[in-house]
Amino acid sequence: MIAALLAMALAPVAPAPAGFTALDWSVVVVYFLCVLALGIWFARRQKNAGDYFLAGRRIPMWAASISILATTLSAVTFIGAPEEAFAGNLTYISANLGVVIAAVVVAVFFIPVFYRHNVTTVYELLEIRMGTNAKLGASAMFMLGRIFASGSRLFAAAIPLSLIVFGNIEPQHMVQSILMIAFVAALYTTFGGIAAVIWTDTAQVIILVGAALVAAFLLVQRIPESPLEIGRILAESQAADGSSKLALFDFRTDLSLPYTVWSAIFGFSLLNMAWYGTDQDLVQRMLTCRSAFRASMSLILSAFIAIGVVAIFLALGLLLYVYYARPDIMGAAAPALDIADTRRVFLVFILDEMPVGLRGLMIAGLFAAAMSSLDSGLNAMASTAVSDWYRPLRRGKSDRHYLRVSRLAVALWAMALASFACICVWWQQASGEGLLQFALGVMVFAYAGLLGVFLTAIFTKRGSSVSVCIALVAGFVTVLFLQNAPALGINLNLSLGWRMLVGTVVSFSICASGRPKRRDSTVQAE
Repeated sequence: MIAALLAMALAPVAPAPAGFTALDWSVVVVYFLCVLALGIWFARRQKNAGDYFLAGRRIPMWAASISILATTLSAVTFIGAPEEAFAGNLTYISANLGVVIAAVVVAVFFIPVFYRHNVTTVYELLEIRMGTNAKLGASAMFMLGRIFASGSRLFAAAIPLSLIVFGNIEPQHMVQSILMIAFVAALYTTFGGIAAVIWTDTAQVIILVGAALVAAFLLVQRIPESPLEIGRILAESQAADGSSKLALFDFRTDLSLPYTVWSAIFGFSLLNMAWYGTDQDLVQRMLTCRSAFRASMSLILSAFIAIGVVAIFLALGLLLYVYYARPDIMGAAAPALDIADTRRVFLVFILDEMPVGLRGLMIAGLFAAAMSSLDSGLNAMASTAVSDWYRPLRRGKSDRHYLRVSRLAVALWAMALASFACICVWWQQASGEGLLQFALGVMVFAYAGLLGVFLTAIFTKRGSSVSVCIALVAGFVTVLFLQNAPALGINLNLSLGWRMLVGTVVSFSICASGRPKRRDSTVQAE
């Protein structure tokens, strides 16, 4: 796949016209048809809701690992990581220290407990420990948080589609683009369930990484300096804050900075712990493995691979910086273009500089990133709604009935995600944050409360249904207050990692203050 892309990139071609051609559209259409065909294929193998949501626990470890990776990546990574390096430096990579810490903790302490109790959704664990209301409260907070997280990613995915179809990212065109992407994602997820999600994720990661590598190769070819000289130029270049463009770690103690080593260790580790251990979207992939050990290994493997993939997209941003922002280096080859909106920097290169046909594959790679996170979010919200809410209310129905309801739930959640993504069109612009910071920031609202509750359930014998519900609300409100403190005239400006830390501490303290009516010592981590 990657060899074919490189062959196309190296082939002598006439200067490509800017914008999408019929060949580019054909490539994207073929990609979408293949994805839909996969969904229909897997629909033939489903007999009940268990197959639809857990694939009969038949998924190989390596496939689950790639699917976890695909879910953590998204159009936000495809667009936002190059934007981050183009405007700043490489310090976002330090946030992945938190990813590794979180993956190890969840693999050792969380996943064995989920398998021991044979849960379909992770919130069933809270029912065992603290009662039905605890489960319902946590699953409701997850669904709200997933609307925030997946909705913001759907918004990011609509940016390139709007540019391609309408030539701009005006709000009305963004809304139309959001609706188109949500429709396609809902269509194949509705048919295929989690098996279709995982196997399409595997193919989509290959397309995504292949597209990024080809773009990096083309940029290196077009910059009139050797790779070693490019590295020297970047080392001598400075970001807006005065740091080197190649800076990997930021040891400053300023709590308003988003990607310091300290925020990675104390904040991003908790954010990713919540993502991997309390978000049904991610945990669902691990639950499709045959054993807890395989599920744990799939998570750890995915965390390490993710570092490499993120590094590729950050390197792309640095190359784009030389290409567009350093005419003194590019000389006569400098493109006559001023990148005012940094969100568009990678997209502009794809649409204006890539050869015809290859341009279509690049955009297919971008949509692969978008779909790999949207399909999983839709399936996870549907599984939570049906397993935690609908099935207990309508017991005794046939397997085919629950399967039909599950597919209907996917369609309804797609509508909810599209609605929130439309709100993000205005919200992100008003926030003044980059796409990465914005998308990660909205996830903290629900994750702070959820992580505090799960830490209580797994590491203590405390907590009750009442304390769970109060803790969930307290975590949400704490993060909301911290994010808006500067606007309220309060001299407190915390980046998203520190907001996650404070919100989690508040939630855990409240949840652990509850006195359980009954205890299940078997739930405690060994």
